[in-house]
Amino acid sequence: MERTQEQLPWHHLELSALYEKLDATEQGLTDVQARERLHAYGPNQLPEQPPPALWQIVLRQFYSPLIYILVIAAVFSVIIGDLKDAGFIAAVLAINAVIGAYQEWKAEQSSLALRKLLQMRASVERGGEVREVKAEQVVPGDLVWLESGNRVPADLRLLSTHGLEIDESLLTGESLSVNKDPHWSGPENAPVGDRANMAFAGSIVTRGRGKGLVVATGTATGVGQLATDVLRSTGGKPPLLERMERFTNIIAVGTVAVSLFIGGLGVVLGRYSVSEMFLFAVALAVSAIPEGLPVAMTVALAIGTTRMARRGVIVRRLTAVEGLGSCTLIATDKTGTLTVNELTVREARLPDGAVFEATGEGFDPDGQVLLQQKAVVRGNHPALESLARAGVLCNEADLHERNGHWEWRGDAVDIALLSFGRKLGCQRDASLDAHPQVNEIPFESEHQFAATYHRVNQEVRAFVKGAPERILAMCRDGVDKSTFDRVALDMAARGLRVLALAEGPGDAGRDSSCTPSEPTDLTFLGFVGMLDPLRPGVRDAVRACHDSGVNVSMVTGDHRVTALAIARDLDLAQDESEVITGPELSEKDPAALAEVVQRVRVFARVAPRQKLQIVDAARAAGQYVAVTGDGVNDAPALRAANIGVAMGKAGTDVAREAAELVISDDNFATIVAGIEEGRIAYDNIRKVIYLLLSTGAAELLMVLLTVLSGLRLPLLTVQLLWLNLVTNGIQGVAIAFEPGEGDTLNRKPRPPSEPIFNRLMIERMVVGVVAMGGIGFAAFYWMIANGWSEAEARNILLLLMVLFENFHIGNCRSETKSAFALSPFRSPILLLGALGALSIHVAGMYLPFLQSVLGTQPVSLTTWMVVVALAVSIVPALELHKLLWKLRTHRDDT
Repeated sequence: MERTQEQLPWHHLELSALYEKLDATEQGLTDVQARERLHAYGPNQLPEQPPPALWQIVLRQFYSPLIYILVIAAVFSVIIGDLKDAGFIAAVLAINAVIGAYQEWKAEQSSLALRKLLQMRASVERGGEVREVKAEQVVPGDLVWLESGNRVPADLRLLSTHGLEIDESLLTGESLSVNKDPHWSGPENAPVGDRANMAFAGSIVTRGRGKGLVVATGTATGVGQLATDVLRSTGGKPPLLERMERFTNIIAVGTVAVSLFIGGLGVVLGRYSVSEMFLFAVALAVSAIPEGLPVAMTVALAIGTTRMARRGVIVRRLTAVEGLGSCTLIATDKTGTLTVNELTVREARLPDGAVFEATGEGFDPDGQVLLQQKAVVRGNHPALESLARAGVLCNEADLHERNGHWEWRGDAVDIALLSFGRKLGCQRDASLDAHPQVNEIPFESEHQFAATYHRVNQEVRAFVKGAPERILAMCRDGVDKSTFDRVALDMAARGLRVLALAEGPGDAGRDSSCTPSEPTDLTFLGFVGMLDPLRPGVRDAVRACHDSGVNVSMVTGDHRVTALAIARDLDLAQDESEVITGPELSEKDPAALAEVVQRVRVFARVAPRQKLQIVDAARAAGQYVAVTGDGVNDAPALRAANIGVAMGKAGTDVAREAAELVISDDNFATIVAGIEEGRIAYDNIRKVIYLLLSTGAAELLMVLLTVLSGLRLPLLTVQLLWLNLVTNGIQGVAIAFEPGEGDTLNRKPRPPSEPIFNRLMIERMVVGVVAMGGIGFAAFYWMIANGWSEAEARNILLLLMVLFENFHIGNCRSETKSAFALSPFRSPILLLGALGALSIHVAGMYLPFLQSVLGTQPVSLTTWMVVVALAVSIVPALELHKLLWKLRTHRDDT
């Protein structure tokens, strides 16, 4: 049995206590010790949620009260020996299960994570020598060596570093690399992002070298604990699932109550025997239950899945399709979601006060450098080119174009400087050829600068970059340092990361075998201001969310100033009072937190578990929450939200596994497309429900009136099934393909508590049911009263109900727009579905086999004309109600 790893404040312990707790030495473990610990603690792997088996996916399709009712109806049919009815219902259940299972299985396969987070190799010191081993074989007590480009294999307490910087954005959400210092000391409860003497599993070394002692592996790491939180979280239900559960429960209770009432009424009146009324109750259940609804709803969701995939949204769970369209709040990560997670030089300021603006997004060097809105011409601004040359030479990164695509490696700041240099025609390779490097002072957090020494015209020159106050202190006398300090502070207040560059004599660096002393007497070249820019289209996407009634909150581990700068760009906040930080959140009780979540739109310096608290508070406040993110730090919140939306490209496996939806292009703007498609999917589901329930309820009303009038059943059970499963089922599936009405994003989201049967649908249902059920009963009553046989009357009544469905489907295409405002050719599948349903029934009137099963026969042309005239009456009835509803809502709005 595996031993549990001890959870201690590793960043706070003295080194002697650290070695003692881990039973480790400065020379690392022996091979024997490593094997023993691997056996004791298990492999260094993240916990994984096993994918559901195919049989589990199939079984999941039957977890619905509506399916339970259909099963009961099928059992009843078998009990009374009506195998035809049972067969029809069984066929519907099978079709629904196959379609739903296939779609969910396909989505699951397309979104299987590659699980690369810890699938790598690590350099460890064992037995006095450094060797490479699989990351899974790293154990507590191992000594791990890190260098630029490595992914940290486990949680480490750093023992030594040389200019070590690590990108921890996947864990903390902070876009800038963190300077590491093995001598750092801080409080036991210091935030993860401030623990400079630690390196965390899954983070990436962007610069420098280091050595650390493994203090935790696998589930004991910070990443592992977050992954465990994800697996333990039950998550929120998509709104459609909640609404359908409420809806089907109402249908079940209503069906049983009405069936018992009418069955009992028939027995009490003495017109039917108990056995007849039992069959009658089954027929009523068949009439009232929309047997085609599960198939049609599944198809509507499957269509939504396909449409979303075309627009970059991969659906992992079918019922989550409309969830994004129903959400009232999107809580989004900043780094990599709203921004490109690539630093960009946006501004350059020279000592003479000249301000240059750089265009372009991210590391891609496509863009220009502008002065007063005019592109800079190479050679016209030597001071600017000197600034760019210093940034390119004092650099450890690579930026190259290969096969038409830009590739990069190294620290984000260095890559941004290389990109800026290329925009001015200054390339690192050419610069190094012209000015070979002879020495360097790597960046150290305590020094706050880096310097490289190069041969320039037979002399050695130092090129230096670093913190503004540090570089200005190295510059020669005569530099107005107080003025430049104010300039740097002004740039930082606008959310820019400010870097100063200088150059000067480098005689101290001539001897490459010795580390040079700190450069002095430098010439100040200027400042560059960098930021992690917004993704293209994000501003419009956030604005579209607001226009759609969806609030957007930014939840990030970044600093308040940086978060506010991005928030201002997005019009989420304007001053610091509208930003709340993680430490401030920790002081709030649940009630106060719920109030803050409703009011505040920017959350900065937020710890991973606080994201989960924010989501829980928002849900408790009545919001339907969609959470977007790409990092490990986002995963628990993704799982706890009503809808989790992960980034597909840069997103971690943990985040993708926790989400219901995955954005394939990592663009927040794609979420707007998802909102639109989600709302269209929900609209189509409502159309399907209205079509099937209104026609089913009309049949129920017709049967009830017939019982009360003392007549025989107007339709046989198999005829009711034919209506509900075949003709109406085809049209129910076809209407699921209906495109959007064009104003989908112009309306507010439906209130989370609003039932499927809102006032509009109830009123519309009453009008449709009374019209179809009343006319159907009147026609049947008239035929029987005028000497028609029951078989003839049922045949014509069945045709009338099929035609009612054909005309009524035009009413169902929009809840507010006239049926005449929507061309039938706008939805060719629906047109073909309506014609196909009618054609199938006509075939049933002429084919001997179906004639014997359905009790149908051909009718005369005169009868056709009369039946069509009766059926078309449903259109003006619904058009009148739409007009009255429009006038009423317009009056209420004014």
